[in-house]
Amino acid sequence: MELRLSADSDLPAISRVHLDAFGPEEGPEIVDLVSALLSDETAVPYLSIVAESGGELTGHVLFTAARLDSRGKSPVASILAPLGVLQAFQLQGVGRLLVNRGLELLVDQGVDLVFVLGHPTYYPRFGFEPAGRFGFEAPYPIPEKNAEAWMVIALKPRALERPPGTVACAAVLNRPEHWRE
Repeated sequence: MELRLSADSDLPAISRVHLDAFGPEEGPEIVDLVSALLSDETAVPYLSIVAESGGELTGHVLFTAARLDSRGKSPVASILAPLGVLQAFQLQGVGRLLVNRGLELLVDQGVDLVFVLGHPTYYPRFGFEPAGRFGFEAPYPIPEKNAEAWMVIALKPRALERPPGTVACAAVLNRPEHWRE
């Protein structure tokens, strides 16, 4: 399994990954989101990583720029969205490799915090914790029943000690439909 930064020429294969991973109902929306984020200036800097096996793209993860609307100095932040793995390669560690590599590269880029709205039993394995515990609010309110799905990980010591606030994301991602089930 090779991990590498995506290229513009990978977009069709990235789209196939997300269509397969998210299925016919959610897949087209995710494909549109990825395409729009990759051309959204407010998402920069972004980090787009693909997994490749035998010349086939098997997974993709995208991290886009975010900021914290809070009192005091705003930390450098990013949002993980989306992560997709071809169904035939799921449960084989591809997602884990993609997320871990992304977090490593984000540390090297000076990112303090990474946020995700995701499955509350999957992302804690990487060190993500419910963001609400630290006073970090999503761009749109998360229903109480899904509060554990809004998570954060600190990539630098004491990064979670920053003043709480609301996370602001790329314009394309800053729509209510991306923040509810």
